[in-house]
Amino acid sequence: MNDRAEITARLASRLKEERAAKGLSLDALAKLSGVSRSMLSQIERGESSPTVASLWNLTRALNVDFSTLLDQESELEHPIKEIVTSDNTPEIRNRAAGCVVRILSAPDEVGGTEVYDIRFQAGARLESAPHKKGCIEHLTVLEGQLEVMSDSETATVSLGDTIRYAGDMEHTIRAQAAARVLLIVKNA
Repeated sequence: MNDRAEITARLASRLKEERAAKGLSLDALAKLSGVSRSMLSQIERGESSPTVASLWNLTRALNVDFSTLLDQESELEHPIKEIVTSDNTPEIRNRAAGCVVRILSAPDEVGGTEVYDIRFQAGARLESAPHKKGCIEHLTVLEGQLEVMSDSETATVSLGDTIRYAGDMEHTIRAQAAARVLLIVKNA
């Protein structure tokens, strides 16, 4: 299928989906948009391409933007992209450090924005080498209290606190008692 035919087919499918999602008949959309019922029917069957003016009127009547009608995959079809069950969430058990790191971010996010749920045993210490230049870590305490060290600075954070610190230098998270954090690693 050539690009033009593919775009016409995609537009036909999306227009029909949007109209159905809004609970509109062809007649109702025709009245709202000013595009004739017969033209709408031809567009939805992929037999005709709308003019820019018609497309503009249709997007306004449906309260959507152009990209909604032309995107590769309709969000109406699959608004939930993935469910990773608890028993399928990747986990790193670092017995020596006394913590369990659950990887919450998608595999394709590695090196971008990474999200971790980390549980610390009493006395646990998680030491990290510098990440990429410009990396910032965002740590929110969900349970307990921790000490965070980045380079030569140290801060204590407790339940509900969030600390942001440089991840592009050596850094350590230490828990005196059991604790749990949500850690977001944002690489530049």
